[in-house]
Amino acid sequence: MTEPIRIGNASGFYGDRFSAVQEMLTGGPLDVLTGDYLAELTMLILGRDRLKDPSLGYARTFLKQLETGLGEALDRGVKIVSNAGGLNPAGLAAAIQTLADELGLHPKIAYVEGDDLLPRVEELDLGTPLTANAYLGAWGIAEALQAGADVVVTGRVTDASVIVGPAAAHHGWKRTQYDELAGAVAAGHVIECGCQATGGNYAFFTELHDRYNSRPGFPIAQIHADGSSVITKHDNTGGAVTIDTVKAQLLYEITGARYAGPDVTTRLDTIELEPDGPDRVRISGVRGEPPPPTYKVSLNSVGGFRNEVDFVLTGLQLEEKAELVQRQLEQALPKRPAELKWTIAWTEKPNADSEEEASVFLRCAAKDPDPKVVGRAFSSAAVELALASYPGFHVTAPPGDGSPYGVFRAGYVDIHEVEHVVVLPDGTRRTIEAAAETQPLTDVDDIELPVPLPQLAFSGPPRTREVPLGRIAGARSGDKGGDANVGVWVRQEKTWRWLAHTLTVDLFQELLPETRDLTVTRYVLPNLWAVNFVVEGLLGEGVASQARFDPQAKAVGEWLRSRYIDVPEVLL
Repeated sequence: MTEPIRIGNASGFYGDRFSAVQEMLTGGPLDVLTGDYLAELTMLILGRDRLKDPSLGYARTFLKQLETGLGEALDRGVKIVSNAGGLNPAGLAAAIQTLADELGLHPKIAYVEGDDLLPRVEELDLGTPLTANAYLGAWGIAEALQAGADVVVTGRVTDASVIVGPAAAHHGWKRTQYDELAGAVAAGHVIECGCQATGGNYAFFTELHDRYNSRPGFPIAQIHADGSSVITKHDNTGGAVTIDTVKAQLLYEITGARYAGPDVTTRLDTIELEPDGPDRVRISGVRGEPPPPTYKVSLNSVGGFRNEVDFVLTGLQLEEKAELVQRQLEQALPKRPAELKWTIAWTEKPNADSEEEASVFLRCAAKDPDPKVVGRAFSSAAVELALASYPGFHVTAPPGDGSPYGVFRAGYVDIHEVEHVVVLPDGTRRTIEAAAETQPLTDVDDIELPVPLPQLAFSGPPRTREVPLGRIAGARSGDKGGDANVGVWVRQEKTWRWLAHTLTVDLFQELLPETRDLTVTRYVLPNLWAVNFVVEGLLGEGVASQARFDPQAKAVGEWLRSRYIDVPEVLL
């Protein structure tokens, strides 16, 4: 039986804490340090970089971090695995070699490619995107590590793959050891977003008290040979690792009980969590199934150009002021944009003590394929109304040009259409075969709900009190293309018996009116005392299109927690 492998994470997105690589390398023992730099928006950013300079297309921040981190990792025997290669893993590998030569270091560098399907989009019927990348799995990474690589960089692999690959290589797992792989996926899903596993973006953040007196430390997964793991962090770092911080991250950006990946489909409904000491949570019992027969493909396109102007409305007759300026601007535009969207946030207070509290923002956002239509022709028309519109007219910014926006959509291709390749430190190219066994992805059978909360008094139903849902429930929300997910969990079995029967799709849509005209699906996860809602189309064409006030749905869960609901007093 091999010893558990200690895998730390130092990045949850392109722009995460720069010092985290050094902090993780020097803060305590590690075997592997990983970093996730790729999100749907990041692929669009890297695609535009590559248009300007074909030698780019990778996360340059990662290369800067290695200026000090590479030598430290080699001295400590820590392997580095990251998807920072983005659209150009070969280019990043070459840049790391150049850096190593300058530093007098001699790392063995490998990279994984084959995810870039852009040259084949017409053949594969994927449209005409700017970027087209299949989500590869962990086996190319595992092959590179088994060949002795010190540094492995990849293109678009699934976020958890940078954790699964090292675990599979260390423990010698076979491709059909689905339970072990699923356990590693669960651990990888928890730590892939960095500090979100250690108290960052945590619903009950005030409960961390003194332990939250500094920035949270980054997480570590100690993964055992049977696929079980312990989530922890370096000693003397901020934040906390608790059942609930781990549970919150497990609910992030998922759908139902089956969490599909290129190597294994992880059954989230089998996960068991238990405390394992201070800042230690054990994940066990995870079951896996064969992966689906298709790879998901990230498709990013430039959708057009957008611009916006924020009018400030203050004091009385706010609706009339909004109607006036809307009518005036639309009449003044030389050409109406393809899309013109007006929104207003009613945040003013009556008889306010400050001007800001007496004001609201009226936003007009414009989109069009032609940058001239939404450029100065649009923003200048708004500013030209300054002396001719509602009393108190002012805007938050001077006129400006439009900017390009992106559109994300997901595609799917047969796994045999993708050539997953690892280039080893000696230059040898090896093709990773597609999964020999697959299973189409389906929803699990209807899950039996817990016994409802019993009547608490012989004279009638339990007494209730109207309070914010967040008094008794945590939530974590996020984006998946144009969709959003909102995971809601509770911390007591009796509260779960109430939540499972009370927080239905109908009530969810009542509490969040923005979702009423959209398709909402509820998934039940009894082992986590949680329900997960997927809201289709809430984010329009994805985060890069900036279609919504909160374009990545990061705060939808907190909005839900702030809504008032009748809760039995016994639960309070």
